[in-house]
Amino acid sequence: MNIKELVTKENWQSLDKKTIVICITVAVCLTMNRYLPEMDSLVPFFNNVRISQLANWAFIHLVFYLVVPIFIIKVLFRENVADYGLKWSGAFKSYWIYLVMLVVMIPLVAYFSTTESFQQTYPFYKLAPDEKLYPNFWIWEALYFLQFVGLEFFFRGFMVLGLKNRFGFYSVFVMVIPYCMIHYGKPLPETLAAIVAGVALGTLSWKTRSVFLGICIHYSVGLMMDLAALYHRR
Repeated sequence: MNIKELVTKENWQSLDKKTIVICITVAVCLTMNRYLPEMDSLVPFFNNVRISQLANWAFIHLVFYLVVPIFIIKVLFRENVADYGLKWSGAFKSYWIYLVMLVVMIPLVAYFSTTESFQQTYPFYKLAPDEKLYPNFWIWEALYFLQFVGLEFFFRGFMVLGLKNRFGFYSVFVMVIPYCMIHYGKPLPETLAAIVAGVALGTLSWKTRSVFLGICIHYSVGLMMDLAALYHRR
């Protein structure tokens, strides 16, 4: 069977083009987020070199986690971004899940923050000896929060809610695969935990049709991890 026989007009018309576009966009965006921050080009957002590096990292992730998918949704799909989780309505009906996940995560963070691999990884902004938290650490935490906004929208909104018509609830598990893989290079317990967290946050997005509660959960855990690592490193 040659290509002309394989891709007939009827076959092309029956293809789920939206699913194809989402999957290719996810692959391209993840590739850009992986390689662009390693390039030498640096926009000096701040006087502090490390903060500028992290600002560039956050900016690149926002572009490919948030801006590019929104462009695809608005321009190519001609749909409302609220249908992909960027909406407040119903976002906090399941607020109790936020409290439960925090109760579960607090002892886990407290335990793993004592490990060397954890302390070497977090926070991404390493304070100089005797450096105070203000202002650079809190600038970093603001950048970190913006990155989580993009990340949650990308995985739990663009992927889960964008693929739900094709895969149904299985879109959660389709999303978990690349979400787990972006944690490669981090401590093994965190990478394994990302599988569980991905399923939980994906299910939450599926249930509420909003990513905002997931943003709150994810950033709260991220902030706890940074502060716990600082505490144990004194």
